[in-house]
Amino acid sequence: MIKNIKFTTLLLLCVLLSSSCKKWLELKPQDGIVREDYWKTQDQIRAAVIGSYVSLANNTLVQDFFDWGELRTDMIATTASTTTEEVDYASANLLATRSLTKWNAVYSVINNCNTVIEFAPGVLKYDSTLTQEQLNAYLAEARGLRALMYFYLVRTFGEAPLQLTASSSDTKIQLLPKSSREDILKQIVNDLDFAHQYAAFSFGTDARQNKGRITHYAVCAIQADVYLWMASSDHPEYYDDCIKACDEVINSGSFGLIDGSLQTDWYNTLYYNGNSNESIFEIQFDSQLLNPFYSMFGDASKKRFTAAPTVMDQVYTIDATDPINIKDIRGDGGSVRATDNVIWKFIGTPNINAIRTTTQSYAHWFFYRYADILLLKAEALAWTNKGQDALDLVKTIRDRARALPTTEEFPDVNDPEAVTEYILRERAREFAFEGKRWFDVLRCAKRDNYAHLDLILSVVGTNAAGSKGQLIQSKYSDIRSHYLPINIDELTADKNLVQNPFYQ
Repeated sequence: MIKNIKFTTLLLLCVLLSSSCKKWLELKPQDGIVREDYWKTQDQIRAAVIGSYVSLANNTLVQDFFDWGELRTDMIATTASTTTEEVDYASANLLATRSLTKWNAVYSVINNCNTVIEFAPGVLKYDSTLTQEQLNAYLAEARGLRALMYFYLVRTFGEAPLQLTASSSDTKIQLLPKSSREDILKQIVNDLDFAHQYAAFSFGTDARQNKGRITHYAVCAIQADVYLWMASSDHPEYYDDCIKACDEVINSGSFGLIDGSLQTDWYNTLYYNGNSNESIFEIQFDSQLLNPFYSMFGDASKKRFTAAPTVMDQVYTIDATDPINIKDIRGDGGSVRATDNVIWKFIGTPNINAIRTTTQSYAHWFFYRYADILLLKAEALAWTNKGQDALDLVKTIRDRARALPTTEEFPDVNDPEAVTEYILRERAREFAFEGKRWFDVLRCAKRDNYAHLDLILSVVGTNAAGSKGQLIQSKYSDIRSHYLPINIDELTADKNLVQNPFYQ
């Protein structure tokens, strides 16, 4: 049946967004081609791979990346325009009926990757110009991207169906039971091992391709993140694996921190323009492929989120003598506009008084940048008896940002827990609103069988009024609540699925 079904979802992605794709895709697939007629040339493989990246730029999916990584923590405030389900989500009222618990947008990307992985090898017998090396490079992109999507699923839902074959529709998966976290992580590592071996180091001089596609170094970044997630006192070898992956990026000489001497130049290069020397992997938006951030953060009458009032005072702090000139560049004018707590990183301009317009809402979404590599390595170093080396990396990050002395800490270099908590606070400053905060806190809290559940309890419910914060903290005291419920639509469609225990 599959070969007779037009796989229009994948092929139409580049057709519908062709004006955007033209910048980095020379050949676009045509609607109406059945699979048995499509997989004939190397150019068709490339078009299908690019289609996977276009599906990654889905506005719903990008909002999920933000919501899943930020709403449950201490740096976001809701507004009068925040949807009811977003308010519930932030308040630990996580319901299986809410759209925020849907994973179909993630599986859409996974299915596009699966389609490439399953059908691209057959092109070898039709296109004599396609080499095994070139084929492996395309497969590496698909497997690296699939690994990243499953990493989001395992961190967000805990357990999920492990779908590794192409489906007839990229919005539907086969009727499968959930796989365990261990099995999902095993598959992630397996995919990344393949991608690490075969992914291209570079796509030439085109920054959109080098920063918008899975390269060898993007694979290293994902590996470092995954290994640190898996590391514990029972599996200390993953700390070493994390460090090794980070060192590949560091020693490549291909990346660096954008100079922070002049905040406007730093902001313009890193965030406003994107694809900088600091970037490793980011979703490419442009004037024909807009992101959802203006409506989320910029529209004065409809914005759904602002920075929490405590972000400037407690996360970055404010210099009492000269707050305009003496400041952490990541704070006012970087991540947030202090005068009204607008989340600045995605909708601002180098001019602090000018917000992007609706048609200018094309700031990129970061998955990984060089600063992340340094701080992931620092955290792994803290747990391998190299606390001073870890603090040296933190200092590198802080010096670039001109961080204020009030946020500097001096933990015992021989105390990995204290060093890690300092790094966690530094990650909050560095990656504010980049969809990492919840996952960072969860990773540190769950380490060694939840030895530090207090880290989660210290950030959830902090912006809630009155006793509501205590109720939220009470819910999160049950570690089963740290993963989302499976959406009711999925449970109805697939009787093999069992609801996550906390929500049964």
